[in-house]
Amino acid sequence: MGSIGNRTVKEFSGALGDIGTLLPLSLGAIGVAGLAPVPVLLGFALFYIATGLYYRLPVPVQPMKAVAALLLTTQVSAQSLVASGVLIGAILLILGSTGWINRAARLVPGSVLSGLQLGLGLLLASMSLELMTTSLPLGLLVLALLAVTLKLFPSWPAALLGLAVAMVLGALLGSPGLPLPVDPAIFSMPELPSMDDWQQGFSILVLPQLALTITNAIVLTALVVGDYFGDQSRVSPARLSVTTGLANLCLVPFGALPMCHGAGGVAAHYRFGARTGVAPVLLGVGLLLVAIVPGGLSFIAAVPAAGLGALLMVAAVELGLTRRLWTAKPSCWPVIGITALITFWADPFFGFLAGVAAETFRTAWLRGRFNGVHQD
Repeated sequence: MGSIGNRTVKEFSGALGDIGTLLPLSLGAIGVAGLAPVPVLLGFALFYIATGLYYRLPVPVQPMKAVAALLLTTQVSAQSLVASGVLIGAILLILGSTGWINRAARLVPGSVLSGLQLGLGLLLASMSLELMTTSLPLGLLVLALLAVTLKLFPSWPAALLGLAVAMVLGALLGSPGLPLPVDPAIFSMPELPSMDDWQQGFSILVLPQLALTITNAIVLTALVVGDYFGDQSRVSPARLSVTTGLANLCLVPFGALPMCHGAGGVAAHYRFGARTGVAPVLLGVGLLLVAIVPGGLSFIAAVPAAGLGALLMVAAVELGLTRRLWTAKPSCWPVIGITALITFWADPFFGFLAGVAAETFRTAWLRGRFNGVHQD
């Protein structure tokens, strides 16, 4: 019983590992963009529970980052958001069900994938620092606690301890939490999109998000799951594409935020102890309770942003500094560096294009050098 109980606690700790990504973006969309909180949280809850039951591994669910960022910074209507989720869902469902995305994933060079992971790790670290600077002493204390616990006491539930300490210190120091909507109890259904909404959703939201989803949420997620758990045919790019497509087609029309999986979330869940699908199911049930229990949203909004930033920093390091990066051939380092820098400065799609171009040049240069030596 003791080992079962310890394993359950670790799964619960691992379930909390990715809330540094999930909560800031989703609560930002609720508090800043004015989305109805209940359908947003219910969408994440249902997708998380279904993901855990289907994959039986700690595969994450996250807000689509490009959509969330544009929603927070541009004048995009709720109807355009619905249109974007439906369009992205339909495209991913087609790519996954036909198997085209599996064939495309096999063509991506390993050096480019390592560069994408490093670049995404840098992006997460940048977001982490922004959150931590809202209360830097608290953020640094929680980060130090997480680092010591993970290093010296790996059997302890680090994320759970870090979150508890963050909330206690946040109450003592008056550290800011995340934004809340004016009326947390609101539950409203979005109206049907017009033709203009479909056009706006496609041009503003769909195109930038698809590049990020295909590279990070599908191809890299499958790769990272393979790194941690070996050959997992169930967690293939095609299956991830299908589950993402179905979730968005079924849930976004009812007010959910467009959602996807994510390589950083896999790293976060795993680093904090998750090893099975129990972790996603636990987090899904927790979000379900937050959505339906009075005061639930206020509770999670009280979590200090700096504490979430500390959790996110651990996930960023776990994602970016992989074994594949350290064992790469020296000739691959320029490709990895170019891919990572362009991913960080622009986005993963342009990082992918720059990486493929750099890898093509590297291969041609090595081939020419080898042929020259052979002829001599």
